[in-house]
Amino acid sequence: MKTLRKKFFIFGFGLLCGIILFSQLATGGNSNAKKQSGKLPKLIDFGAERCRACKRMAPILEELKKNYSDKFQTEFVDVWIRKNLPKARKYKIEMIPTQIFLDANGKELWRHVGFISKEDILKRWAELGYKFESKKNEK
Repeated sequence: MKTLRKKFFIFGFGLLCGIILFSQLATGGNSNAKKQSGKLPKLIDFGAERCRACKRMAPILEELKKNYSDKFQTEFVDVWIRKNLPKARKYKIEMIPTQIFLDANGKELWRHVGFISKEDILKRWAELGYKFESKKNEK
C-alpha cells in the first residue's frame, strides 16, 4: 500500500512539474514578468549637451519617451557632468553618443556607438524580442 502511495505521489509530482515546465515554454518563460514586477526594458543614451550627434539624438529620445514610456524607459546621461561619471564608468563608455539597450532586469542586450534613428532603435528592440506599438497607434 505504501509503495502505491509513493508511486502515486511521484507520478503527481512529475505531472505537476511537467505542466509548469510546459507553461513556461509555451509563454516564453517570464513573458508576464515585466507586467507583474512593473519593470520595463530601458534605453540609456550616453552623450553630452554640447555634442553634435548627441543633440541630433535629443528629439528622438523625447519622442520615444513620449510615445513608448509604458513600453520601455528612456534615459539620457550627460557624461560631461561629474555626478554621471560613475554610471559612464560602470558601462565602460568610451565614445559618445552610446546607446545601451537593457532588459527589464538591467542586463545589457546590445549597444550602439554614434547616431541612431528612431526607426533603427525600434527595429533593434524588435530584433531583441520586443515589439512596441506607439501610444499614438493604440485605440
